[in-house]
Amino acid sequence: MSRLSIVQSQHGKGPRSRCLRPAYDTSLAVKLFPRPIVVLIAWISANAIAVHTGCTSELRERKLDVGEGVSLRVIEAGQAGAGPTLVFIPGWSTAADIWRQQIDRFAPNHRVIAFDPRSQGQSTITTSGNTPEMRAQDLHNLLERLKARHPVLVGWSQGVQDLAAYIERYSTHDFAGLVLVDAAVSDGADGISARPQETAAQFKMFSVYQAHQAEYLRGMMEAIISKPQPADAIDRLVATGLKTPPSIGIGMLVADLFGVNRTAALKKIDCPTLIIASAKSDELTRQQAEASQISRARFEKIEDAAHAVFLDQPERFDELLEKFVKDFATASAGSTP
Repeated sequence: MSRLSIVQSQHGKGPRSRCLRPAYDTSLAVKLFPRPIVVLIAWISANAIAVHTGCTSELRERKLDVGEGVSLRVIEAGQAGAGPTLVFIPGWSTAADIWRQQIDRFAPNHRVIAFDPRSQGQSTITTSGNTPEMRAQDLHNLLERLKARHPVLVGWSQGVQDLAAYIERYSTHDFAGLVLVDAAVSDGADGISARPQETAAQFKMFSVYQAHQAEYLRGMMEAIISKPQPADAIDRLVATGLKTPPSIGIGMLVADLFGVNRTAALKKIDCPTLIIASAKSDELTRQQAEASQISRARFEKIEDAAHAVFLDQPERFDELLEKFVKDFATASAGSTP
């Protein structure tokens, strides 16, 4: 199959899909991204190069056992200090390195942690537990192993589903803050009846991904990233995505989008929350509505950016995150007797 047929909707063809984070009227491949999960294929493999050529943060890399035979690749930078620890969670088929620019930006004043989820990047590939609910358990165990106390959790696309599952099981009592990036929390099987045409389009794309994984991933990457990136960046993203076997990748998407209705988690959030969305997102209205269900939430949208908002508009994204952290830190200090 030609690359053109896989990315045909980059020219406005094909129905909108809720599966793959649509590249906003672009790639049909992207339409396979679980909308909340929106595929965000991390753009760097194990020996990946920083998103920004000027990155200089010293990274510490290791593998940590999170139980049940699964080890996660973890990268860290910076040191624990006055600012809270920041934990970045990538999306479907991506790796920790996709957050490299944010790691370099925040490491001077924070301990920063990012990791490859199970069956992604250099972490253990497993045929079991590839769901937001099991990844939430992995995250909980990882935070304990790293002694990451009162962190700010930042989840993008599929990472939003993982955080919703975490909140359902563990609550947000130990979080200093929560950041949900460009994905609505999944309404599970209820979304099938609510959006039948989008669901049908997603399932049709599964066979394309299964048979033409590399082409599909390339079309998706070119759809969710709209701004020029360093040379070979897309190649590195595709290489990372190829580490996840297609049968496992499809299982992830089904579990993310249709497995569980996680919207009840929104009302359980009791920490400062920032929702950042692309102004072009087809889930913009849903994300705005979610902010209204969270008692201490702030909603921000980023203009001129596709799904990977932190790659398309990194300065604006980092500015919003930095202000969020400073604001709740100031509020906390002011409430201390």
